[in-house]
Amino acid sequence: MTSPTPENPLGQEIPSRFGQPLARLIPTSGAASTFTAPPENFYETVGGHATFVKLVHEFYLRVAQDEILRPMYPEDDLAPAECRMLMFLEQYWGGPKTYLEERGHPRLRMRHAPFAVTPAARDRWLDLMRAALDATELSPLHDGMLWDYLDRAAHSMVNSA
Repeated sequence: MTSPTPENPLGQEIPSRFGQPLARLIPTSGAASTFTAPPENFYETVGGHATFVKLVHEFYLRVAQDEILRPMYPEDDLAPAECRMLMFLEQYWGGPKTYLEERGHPRLRMRHAPFAVTPAARDRWLDLMRAALDATELSPLHDGMLWDYLDRAAHSMVNSA
């Protein structure tokens, strides 16, 4: 045990590498200390609010023109649906908990129960979401992670033949 220092507040023996204790190899001031911490979750990693706004807006631009999905939305204006999806996806991927605060638990299947979600509707939803995701231009890794979730979620919403 050594005396505590700012670099070693617990006073533990730190293994030596390259002739220096490891703590001395980690900059604590100067130019290196201006680096920002890496993002803590998917939401932050992919660009946060702006990225999810783009994804959801691109999706609803397509829904507005679609003969299968558009009739499922009772509102003349799709903005409320767009807002709900944005809040949900942001919350799911690590962003603000606005959906929970404003609408409670997501209960996706329950909320979609009044609509006949057929395999054809699911496939169209996936087609439009795939186009929206492509327009969002995420990295292949993040695109794949998001798509995997969206695909599984869409399949779980089917409630009619």
